[in-house]
Amino acid sequence: MPALVNCGGDRDIRPGGPLYSNLMESSLFLSLTPNVDVYCPPRKRSRVTAPFILTSHPEPKPALKKPCSIDVLPDECLFEIFRRLPADRDRSASACVSKRWLFLLSSIRTCEISVEKCKKVSPSQQDVTPLGTLKKPLPDLNGEATMEEEQETETKAGHLSRCLEGKDATDVRLASVAVGLAGRGGLGKLSIRGSNTTRGVTNLGLSAIARGCPTLTALYMWDVPFVSDEGLSEIANGCPMLEKLDLSQCPLISDKGLIAVAQKCPNLRSLSIQSCSKVGNDGLQAIGRGCSQLQTVSIDNCPLVGDHGIAGLVSSASSTLTKIKLNNLKISDIALAVIGHYGKAVTDVVISSLLNVSERGFWVMGNTRGLQNLKNLSITSCRGVTDLGLEAIAKGSPNLKQLCLRKCFYLSDIGLKAFAEAAGSLENLQLEECSRITLFGILAALLTCTSKLKTLVLSKCLGIRDITSYLTQLPSCVTLRSLTIRDCPGFSSSSLAVVGQICPKLQHLDLSGLVGATDAGLLPLIESSESRLVKVNLSGCMNLTDAVISPLARIHGETLQLLHLDGCRKVTDASLVAIAENCSSLTDLDMSRCTVTDYGVAALASARQFNLQVLSLSGCSKVTRASFPFLGNLGRSLLGLNLQQCNNLISTQGIASLEEKLWWCDILS
Repeated sequence: MPALVNCGGDRDIRPGGPLYSNLMESSLFLSLTPNVDVYCPPRKRSRVTAPFILTSHPEPKPALKKPCSIDVLPDECLFEIFRRLPADRDRSASACVSKRWLFLLSSIRTCEISVEKCKKVSPSQQDVTPLGTLKKPLPDLNGEATMEEEQETETKAGHLSRCLEGKDATDVRLASVAVGLAGRGGLGKLSIRGSNTTRGVTNLGLSAIARGCPTLTALYMWDVPFVSDEGLSEIANGCPMLEKLDLSQCPLISDKGLIAVAQKCPNLRSLSIQSCSKVGNDGLQAIGRGCSQLQTVSIDNCPLVGDHGIAGLVSSASSTLTKIKLNNLKISDIALAVIGHYGKAVTDVVISSLLNVSERGFWVMGNTRGLQNLKNLSITSCRGVTDLGLEAIAKGSPNLKQLCLRKCFYLSDIGLKAFAEAAGSLENLQLEECSRITLFGILAALLTCTSKLKTLVLSKCLGIRDITSYLTQLPSCVTLRSLTIRDCPGFSSSSLAVVGQICPKLQHLDLSGLVGATDAGLLPLIESSESRLVKVNLSGCMNLTDAVISPLARIHGETLQLLHLDGCRKVTDASLVAIAENCSSLTDLDMSRCTVTDYGVAALASARQFNLQVLSLSGCSKVTRASFPFLGNLGRSLLGLNLQQCNNLISTQGIASLEEKLWWCDILS
């Protein structure tokens, strides 16, 4: 190649030059740019150390490259990456990157996580461990468990619980719970109360819980309007260990969701449904057929639930069902008849606001004789409760121990007496707003069931009035330990003296709201009591004075633990002095709106062997700032102090100093 040998310099290597025009092999040239040609001989180092710019055209700027990110991968690839992360904390850390990653991680089921088991590595090989294997953590020299050991301990100890309320109840929070608790023993109990108005809980959040928390055993959803059957079905599919389900004000959940639970959750033991307008008979029947371990059922204000739903549920779960609660349902006598026939294992029944149930329903429920194990019965606002029906229930439930009747306006003394004669095991009788019950009926009931009755509660019974002539034989109920006569305006002092004769062994006495109670009526009861009183509530008895409170403290001071005198305006410092001197076991004292002063507070603070835990001086206008030093000396046992509405006592500096001195005590001001 003579042209190459005769090359004299750079001027020969140019467009139009001799070498350029007489080129024999064009492959020896490399075009760097459209306007730059460089000679590149093979197997030889180039003489040129920089590119030749032979034209005046500017070089174009290189385009900016987009930063490489893992987010460009599709969800399927990220899913495969995330499920292969070696540790739970790695997945938790990844969930903090973005919402997309969080929901991707929450969509991974526990069974889909693929983690290779750690291989044991000898000490000589610890520094050359291959990438991707995990080293065994070193033991903590201070005796504290490492993070892995703590997770293992939590797994063995049991499940965790979480509660989301109001604005905190969102899908993001549920997804975070599902990812964060997957490796810490698993979520066992989840409560969702309310929902965020703009970003509330939906099926997406429940799906995250279903996939990440297969150990869930209890789910409570109250006022969650955006969750439908799809979300509940996800819970049923992903959480087969579910034992408790409580749904309240979930308008989108219907029978379809309950059927899914019945098919996938055979261990369900407790079901509570309240104000779910789409739940009907089919869902309850499916629960009865599919959940063979069902023990507790509560159905409240569900308009589509009728006799077929209750009957199917009770008849299918007759061997395990122990507690039934029915409120405000459109059921008739048929449902109660089925309960009376199939409720062989039932121990507790709560019935309220069943307007379509008549006297016949309660009569049949008792006469079927299926409620042999019934122990507790509560009936509220049912027009069908009459004398005949109540007597039938007593005969059909020989083991009944507690009866609570509220707003049963058709029940009279005749039915109460007949019930008391048939119920030989009755221990607790509560009557509230039963206006046709009089003091004659109460005395007759006490006369017939004096062997086991321990508690008697009479509240807002307008028929309870003083009587001038009593029975020829007054009953002496030596087993009665607790007596409550609350807000019965017709019951006054003339009948209190008789109570002391009838109930000589009282320990708990509640006469709150008896405006007619006086010292003359209450003092004989206190003096004739053979057993020492433990709890006494006299709130609202405005006519009581120190003449009865001081003897109460002296006679029963050694055993008295609770004394409430809220609203007893005639009680003064003399009672506080007697309480301080005699009531060594008192733990709860309420002197709200009493006429006590700084002197009484000082006497209370100077008491010896005083274990007071709760003290209320609310509304005591004569207690001033001079009491701050005495209140601070009440002792380390004080846990609660109520100083509300004490206008002469409250001051910012005084309360601050008192809180500093009683730092362990809750102070209301």
